[in-house]
Amino acid sequence: MPSSIAWGLQLLASLCCLLPGCLAEDGQETAAPQQDQKHPAFHRITPNVADFTFSLYRELAKQSNTHNIFFSPVNIAAALAMLSLGTKGTTHTEILEGLAFNLTEITEADVHAGFQSLLHSLNRPSNQLELTTGSGLFINENLKLLEPFSTDVKNLYQSEAFTVDFTDSEEAKKQINKYVEKGTQGKIVDLVKVLDKDTMLALVNYILFKSKWEKPFNPEQTREGDFHVDEATVVKVPMMYQMGMFRVHYCSKLSSWVLLMGYQGNATAIFFLPDQGKMPHLEATLNTSIIRQFLCTSDISSASIYFPKLSISGTYDLKSVLSALGITTVFSNGDDLSKVTEDVPLKVSKAVHKAVLTLDEKGTEAAGATSLGGAGMSLPQEVNFNHPFLIIIVDEETESPLFVGKVVNPTKQ
Repeated sequence: MPSSIAWGLQLLASLCCLLPGCLAEDGQETAAPQQDQKHPAFHRITPNVADFTFSLYRELAKQSNTHNIFFSPVNIAAALAMLSLGTKGTTHTEILEGLAFNLTEITEADVHAGFQSLLHSLNRPSNQLELTTGSGLFINENLKLLEPFSTDVKNLYQSEAFTVDFTDSEEAKKQINKYVEKGTQGKIVDLVKVLDKDTMLALVNYILFKSKWEKPFNPEQTREGDFHVDEATVVKVPMMYQMGMFRVHYCSKLSSWVLLMGYQGNATAIFFLPDQGKMPHLEATLNTSIIRQFLCTSDISSASIYFPKLSISGTYDLKSVLSALGITTVFSNGDDLSKVTEDVPLKVSKAVHKAVLTLDEKGTEAAGATSLGGAGMSLPQEVNFNHPFLIIIVDEETESPLFVGKVVNPTKQ
């Protein structure tokens, strides 16, 4: 086989987010990485993952500022970090620096130990919250992975390996899609539409999140309402309603209302409702330290919350987005993936990411939980999410941004 031929590698990061939904009946415990339990290794990388999150969001917003945005930064970061195990030279440096790691301040070993620790923590079974990540390597039947790449992706990133015949592109596509559909419990189907004929290796990552609100909405109080997409466009949506005590306040620095809604378990959704015309200011100002401050705030106040019931998704070919973050060589013929295999030269031909978000009233078994009781309280502040807003879903234990999104039009899938 001529060495001048650069065979394709498909990097496919896929995920599903269901908020809230049914809980898993059981779960599998994975082996804990060796680390100081008082200082888990993920603490070394979560600030970098957060910085990568905002860089990635701003680039996606720049490319699609009039559309809904939804993605999982943790999922994408883990996929890229895993891929870096098989790279050398400029390809290797660009990926890690694109993930906001300064290799003069943190070693590569600490980076991978951090992701190992993070994935273990996220996959730990919970009776209240289901959060599952998965990773699969689909290898052409004639391709042999090198050590230590095959061992490291298994031990550090909990990745499974599958042999496929990429010459039969339809069958290979079916196998990959079936793996993603099963891992996301049927919520992501037909992720891969087309496989390049020269594909030799596919990396597939997914993340599944399901939980119930700590304070569920009563579906009997959901009413049709107006959502102002922009100054000229109004759409009708089911608006959920809840009155009670919330972690909600107005942030003058962001020119936005900020609402923290907890899930049963260890996750919190932070919603940002900017003043009219202030979305660009919010997007430019929001950063990691501000998010951390909000998570540390426990002040509550009475409020009436109106929130659209919605189901949106985001599907992205990440090549152009990652290129804007400096990750370019891995997509070119000048890349170096020689630590993956020596059989054929590889390059990443595609990087696909899909995320799905559902917001509804699920978990409303306790009807009285949503009401505001007692006398002598001040009149509740009304916070109406009836125009574009941002959402960040954070795993509180690891302080990792699981999902980030912008709802521009809740009627658009």
